[in-house]
Amino acid sequence: MTDTSINVLVLCTGNSARSVLAECLINDLGAGKWKAYSAGSHPTGKVNPLSIEILQEKGHAVEGLRSKSWDEFAAPGAPRMDLVITVCDNAAGEVCPIWPGHPSKVHIGFPDPAAAEGDPEAQLAVFRAVYGQIEAKVKKLIEVGPERAGEV
Repeated sequence: MTDTSINVLVLCTGNSARSVLAECLINDLGAGKWKAYSAGSHPTGKVNPLSIEILQEKGHAVEGLRSKSWDEFAAPGAPRMDLVITVCDNAAGEVCPIWPGHPSKVHIGFPDPAAAEGDPEAQLAVFRAVYGQIEAKVKKLIEVGPERAGEV
């Protein structure tokens, strides 16, 4: 681990919802001791607008958020990760790149809010619920530390 922060990479397939929510939560709740990044195995190329809406609603900064490939974090010069978390079952089952430093890996799955159906308010309600689930797990992760991430 680094002396300054615990670097975490949160992975999902599309990197448009769950992984982005987790990235923001880890960065904010980690209070400078944790630094999170997010990426996808097959990124959609844009962050889901409802992800942005719920993050703003909850007081998170959204500037600079983008949907990106996990290849960025396996390339030379990428930040060294201490922990890699998959948040969707598809990404958990995929063959991941070899991460520099061989970080710990853990799967903490959540339902995909981007798959929510119904009117916009019903979809936003699903995003709020999943945000709450991710927030609870992130709080527990920060409490127990990266060495015990599998217990979250």
